[in-house]
Amino acid sequence: MSILGTLSVLSYPKIDPFALGPVDVFGFELGVRWYSLAYIVGIMFGWWYIRKQAQKPGAPMSVKHIDDFITWAIIGVIAGGRLGYVLFYNFEAYLNEPLAILRLWDGGMSFHGGAIGVILAVIFFCRKHKLELMRVADIVAVVSPIGLLTGRIANFINGELWGRETDVPWAMIFPSDPFGVPRHPSQLYEALGEGVLLFLVLLFLYHRTRIAKEMPGFIAGLFYLGYGAVRLLVEFVREPDAHLAAQSEIITRGQMLSIPMFLFAAWLMNKGIQHKRAKRKT
Repeated sequence: MSILGTLSVLSYPKIDPFALGPVDVFGFELGVRWYSLAYIVGIMFGWWYIRKQAQKPGAPMSVKHIDDFITWAIIGVIAGGRLGYVLFYNFEAYLNEPLAILRLWDGGMSFHGGAIGVILAVIFFCRKHKLELMRVADIVAVVSPIGLLTGRIANFINGELWGRETDVPWAMIFPSDPFGVPRHPSQLYEALGEGVLLFLVLLFLYHRTRIAKEMPGFIAGLFYLGYGAVRLLVEFVREPDAHLAAQSEIITRGQMLSIPMFLFAAWLMNKGIQHKRAKRKT
């Protein structure tokens, strides 16, 4: 039963999904979307931050390395994120229409797929340039929450990936919701948790403690642990994708995909701990 009418809700700020445009070109709407800008801002911030760190003595990467790595990272994020969505969330639909995989402007990106893409990019890049894998992984992990923050804000602007029906005072009615009921603004929960809070924690640990120097890989592990924990919790109030709604309510697809992240986080953190112990013995 809908709770609409029994409470006041916050007004959803109707923001045009196009930051610039759109203009009609041969029947196609062309313009710059906030969703695209979210990826650009996240990647450019990561490039700026790591480049700044690369100028310091003992940095895990040189300025030349980061200028080269940015291309690898972009390919990893986009290719991994898109293929992850296809495989993890809507494989049957794309199997019936394979060319739809190329229609990135229709939306459909997976963090878990993007994470796999970036992990592979970091591994191959470090092998090619003979860099310390875990130290590079740490600094990449520090900037990753900013991309998550901008991405979730873009989801909010697009009025997509909203939460379940609720009666909390900050509930919103999203224009794209066919039922028109008050819902959790779950995009903002994720922006705050996996974006702002996780970034501040990792930033503090990287610069204000000796963890990055003494336990390489540990901060990267904390990133995956933090993201997995936030995603696990927010999924309880996030509405599943329409084509997944009929599946088991015991665990959502997002929670299912986050479980391996805890194992990966534990492995990375253990690598850092073992490195510190080995140093003490020498």
